Amino acid sequence: MSPLPRPRSQAAGPTSRDAVHHPVFARFYARQSVAAEPLLAGHRKELLAGLSGRVIEVGAGNGLNFAHYPGTVSEVVAIEPERLLRKLARSAALRAEVPVDVVPGAAEALPVKSEAFDAAVASLVLCSVRDVPRALGELRRVLRPGGELRFFEHGRAPGTLMAATQRVLDRTVWPPLFGGCHVARDTLGALREAGFELGAYRRVLVPAKGPRLPTSYCVIGTARLPGAP
Repeated sequence: MSPLPRPRSQAAGPTSRDAVHHPVFARFYARQSVAAEPLLAGHRKELLAGLSGRVIEVGAGNGLNFAHYPGTVSEVVAIEPERLLRKLARSAALRAEVPVDVVPGAAEALPVKSEAFDAAVASLVLCSVRDVPRALGELRRVLRPGGELRFFEHGRAPGTLMAATQRVLDRTVWPPLFGGCHVARDTLGALREAGFELGAYRRVLVPAKGPRLPTSYCVIGTARLPGAP
């Protein structure tokens, strides 16, 4: 049984429980993410391939992952704190080939029961959560024993000059302009510190060709709870 009743996912209108309120950025992101989808769709398919059972996705945005969940997934509970993006995600959920419930909530306090999911998905979201260790702790809490975390995140560049530029941007203009996004976070280091065991992963550049942007340095892979088979 789902820990979140379906009527919750279909509630409309403003709510005082919104954990994030970035209306201007949300409108920008809704347009920009669709325009960038030709660059990202292949990575989304790779990220979600082979998943099965119940899945929780944190920071679902406007729901661009939903079209790529395989039919072996029985249900997706998609958490999105921003009101406008949540509305767009609900529309995307109606077109998905697997059941998707879109609900309000923050990654640092997931509104679901413990050990309720076979897998979790973090896709271009850890850059903007306010408390990364707490968010990863919540993902550990809601995963069943043996559960898997799939991640696709941008973060710290390997080169000294770009990494220094990213740190300056994080301390100044980038988070206020881009909905709390940080470009210099270390996804793999954060996962290790949170107690996850890293599985296979690879670093990718987005876009693969052309000038390097502060957000170009991505990593895609899997992690599991300690002791998982």
